[in-house]
Amino acid sequence: MALERMPAVVKAAPGADGVRLQSVPVPQPAAGMALVWVAATGICGTDIHIARDEYAHELGVVMGHEICGVVESAHDAALVGARVAVETYFSTCGVCDWCRSGRINLCPRRRSIGSFENGGFAPWVLVPLRNLHVLPASVDGVEGALSEPLACVAHCLMDPPVVAAGDRVLVTGPGAMGQLAAQVAAACGGVVTLVGLPQDAERLAVAEKLGMRTTAGTPDEDAFDVVIECSGSVGGARTALASARRGARYVQVGIFGREVELPFDLVLYKELVVSSGFASTPTSWRRAMTLIRDGAVELAPLVTRSVPLDEWAAAFEAARTGAGIKTVIVP
Repeated sequence: MALERMPAVVKAAPGADGVRLQSVPVPQPAAGMALVWVAATGICGTDIHIARDEYAHELGVVMGHEICGVVESAHDAALVGARVAVETYFSTCGVCDWCRSGRINLCPRRRSIGSFENGGFAPWVLVPLRNLHVLPASVDGVEGALSEPLACVAHCLMDPPVVAAGDRVLVTGPGAMGQLAAQVAAACGGVVTLVGLPQDAERLAVAEKLGMRTTAGTPDEDAFDVVIECSGSVGGARTALASARRGARYVQVGIFGREVELPFDLVLYKELVVSSGFASTPTSWRRAMTLIRDGAVELAPLVTRSVPLDEWAAAFEAARTGAGIKTVIVP
């Protein structure tokens, strides 16, 4: 007899106390959709922002959007049994200027999994077939959940490309996004330094094993051609702005989750080019899968711990406090 209900981490009510483990219906297959058995879902900073009501969402939604798993049911029989990662958007309007120009990530009526549609902090998730990406054979564990943040980084750094061969690149914040950004920047030919705080020693050690230059001190001012802010902190952004040389590129990857005060006149004085990227696009997913397939990035060393669904609260706390690099929930 098929299961009718399953446990899930749900944003059930306002405030951080409104995130709860509760029973929800098992999703049912539908035309154009795939039922994915969830192998792992990474905890993202966005999940912490949703818990705190700092990121748009609907109450009652199953959280989690960094998903990898196995296709259990789909009308495209060729995909059944495939190991996949999942794009986050569930639906877009299809008629706004952004949809019509191919920038579906900017659709004002976009509904994404984990915030407006049920996500992957549960044993099964239902997603559109078009959202599936078959994982390269080299990805053989829960590290496939890092495909989604990698696609986001690729969108910020590769569409259009912001790092050229020989560029001196500073990445602020040695969390998952910073580690991925550093690897992508290096794959583009940049000479990369990843900066953190003294308490980030273990995170920085992981980056060093991956061949990165690291520092827990203050980087040289006016020294870098590209600065990539991945910490989502005021301190990280201030460091990035100070470290950018005149005419450099500033890329905002991290989310602050609130209004912040920054010395933004430096953008004018240094003639900085400021860019960012919201979520991911089909193009950035194609780039992410290529980076993984070619061995240009390593995902497995970034997974600090895997925990079962009933330990979600401790896992959220680890993500909030910056313990380790990436914690994944294994439903």
